[in-house]
Amino acid sequence: MQQPMFILSEGSQRTRGQAAQDSNIRAGKAVANAVRTTLGPRGMDKMLVDSSGTVVITNDGATILEEMDIEHPAAQMIVEVAQTQEEEVGDGTTTAAVLTGELLAQAEDLLDADLHPTVVVEGYHEGARLAQEAIDEMVLDLDLGDDETLQQVAESSMTGKGTGDVTADALAKLVVEAVRHVADGERIDRDNIRVLTRTGASSSATSFVEGVVIDKERANGNMPKRVEDATVAVLDMKLEVRKGESKAEYNITSVDQLNAAIEAEDRELRGYAKTLKEAGVDVVFCTKKIDDRVAGYLADAGILAFKNVKSTDAKALARATGAKRLGSLGDVDESEFGHVDTVYVEKFGDDELTFVEGGDAAKSVTLFLRGGTEHVVDELERAMNDAVDVVIAALDKGGVVPGAGCTEIAISDYIRAEAAGIEGRKQLAVEAFADAVDSLPRTLAENCGMDPIDAIVDLRALFDKEGRAGIISTGRTGEVADPVEYGIIDPAAVKREAIESATEAATMIVRIDDVIAAE
Repeated sequence: MQQPMFILSEGSQRTRGQAAQDSNIRAGKAVANAVRTTLGPRGMDKMLVDSSGTVVITNDGATILEEMDIEHPAAQMIVEVAQTQEEEVGDGTTTAAVLTGELLAQAEDLLDADLHPTVVVEGYHEGARLAQEAIDEMVLDLDLGDDETLQQVAESSMTGKGTGDVTADALAKLVVEAVRHVADGERIDRDNIRVLTRTGASSSATSFVEGVVIDKERANGNMPKRVEDATVAVLDMKLEVRKGESKAEYNITSVDQLNAAIEAEDRELRGYAKTLKEAGVDVVFCTKKIDDRVAGYLADAGILAFKNVKSTDAKALARATGAKRLGSLGDVDESEFGHVDTVYVEKFGDDELTFVEGGDAAKSVTLFLRGGTEHVVDELERAMNDAVDVVIAALDKGGVVPGAGCTEIAISDYIRAEAAGIEGRKQLAVEAFADAVDSLPRTLAENCGMDPIDAIVDLRALFDKEGRAGIISTGRTGEVADPVEYGIIDPAAVKREAIESATEAATMIVRIDDVIAAE
């Protein structure tokens, strides 16, 4: 008789067949259910506490899943779905996670009914293709050059998220102003819109800064706090005594030689300040060290300087001022400097912040967010970043569609209508895909306190009659109405990405029939 052959290391665990599929699907559904109650304007927040006691309060799906300590590999795929959604379009992370979980739940029933996993996968991919067609048909014929339309997009994204004592409408206006300022007729560079937070005031003190705000103090306390019509230099060099490439020792045998060495050092350090002053520079941003003596000489020359500026800040400053980043002060030319209307330093608590505002070449702007606590400003920052991303997505990636579950109802109806023409068992998987999409407006209805069955029935009835219907949060509950009339619109790109990423993750999990885990 042949001896058994062992190919796995001792202690490895192997789960096969239906047991592996059940385990993966349960894990995926559990993760999706963890964020389901955060969906929509009536969504609730989650409090996440790590082992060190750090607390995060949010209803942002990507943040929740990122902060959760998830170990199961299948569940981790749903975390990646939310992360991909966040990176690509900035919003819809909860939608993508919930849809993935519902696709897995529907797949579980199909597998129990003896459908082969590959049939389920084929049906899901067909359903995703039909869903994209439905989204294309729902794109609204609205003028995206109209600020009011973009404000509705931003406000829809922020509704239900923590924005402190300031309304989503007021924040949406700031977001659109920021996007409009950096748009130059081509693809919008997201890096040109920065978000900076600071506690110590209510969130209603949030403002739009036409320029850059950096968290840096003056290199010397005697430097001016405010400079108007400033010429700006951005330096990628150390302003200190130069050091040779190789180690060398100097033998000083007299006081005169020592004094000569000190004077040579001092001339070099004074030379930095003299060169900048003669070039007409008023403000210096240096990414590296500035010697204290150089800082003193710059202060004597009336130059405002900042040291150890982060590279990301230097990049934004260069864009905001039109300056070039200089690696040396040799043969400097006026064209290499930037110009802004105002540079000023303002104190917030114990810290100083530097505001760089105005200028013809300004391409960077900052949304300066305020809040009473760190939790408030953190959640406000997430909401504003999402709003900026969706406005850019609406402009750059295919327009807008009705929100509030309207597009999802359109998708499920379109898929069911087309499924009738699909032969074989794949039709069951396509219809299951439509049922999974239905879970999104159903969840919105549940979170609004509505009966989900009645809400879905009313949604379909109004949609068949008017062509648009959504779950509108009103008072303590919700109602079924046209979301466009209430200004609830979403970027089409958010819907497309959620469908695509959720389908990819769900089909990948369904195809797994063998899990091999090392010890």
